[in-house]
Amino acid sequence: MSLSEIQTRLTAAEVASGRVPGSVQLIAVSKVQPLERVVAVLAAGHRLFGENYVQEAQAKWPDLRARFGAVQVHMIGPLQTNKAKVAVELFDAIHTVDRLSLAEKLAKLAQGRGACPQLFVQVNTGAEPQKAGILPGDTDGFVTTCRAMDLPLAGLMCIPPEGEDAAPHFAMLAQMAARNGLTGLSMGMSSDFEAAIAHGATHVRVGSAIFGARDYG
Repeated sequence: MSLSEIQTRLTAAEVASGRVPGSVQLIAVSKVQPLERVVAVLAAGHRLFGENYVQEAQAKWPDLRARFGAVQVHMIGPLQTNKAKVAVELFDAIHTVDRLSLAEKLAKLAQGRGACPQLFVQVNTGAEPQKAGILPGDTDGFVTTCRAMDLPLAGLMCIPPEGEDAAPHFAMLAQMAARNGLTGLSMGMSSDFEAAIAHGATHVRVGSAIFGARDYG
């Protein structure tokens, strides 16, 4: 699979769902990928990437931004509170606001900087004990709390349970976003992004289908 093939499938999914072509943002997930693969995707013209680790992104993206110009990088992995200061300076959006202590830290940093990345609340739609995220029943209250801290919420994010049909989780996330007046839906990965688009995804996170399998060494 290649970037152009994924973009073709994405556009077809938009059209099939009655969406305006170009309304879904493709986040190329470049975590743990060799630099030459990332450079190849940049050279092909793509400018939106996702990273899971602050330290890796910090080592990679300042130089790449200097070389390739206006590149957006989104944080899509768990964010430790003690890495929040670096994250708000490095990332254009953070998709993993998943607990009150992190929201409070981000609010404090935003007030000090006078600016904040776009934020997505991560929802644990499957209520999986091993997975981060706000439980579905607590999401409305958490969104209200974040707004009371003047955090710029763009939407909600989820990672459905592995091995389950993702569609009900995408539908649940869309319903929660709608009732909270949020338009951003970060959902869908390499194996299920077309289903996510059918349920209203605004951001899909695709890694291995663009870059190839990761080698974690």
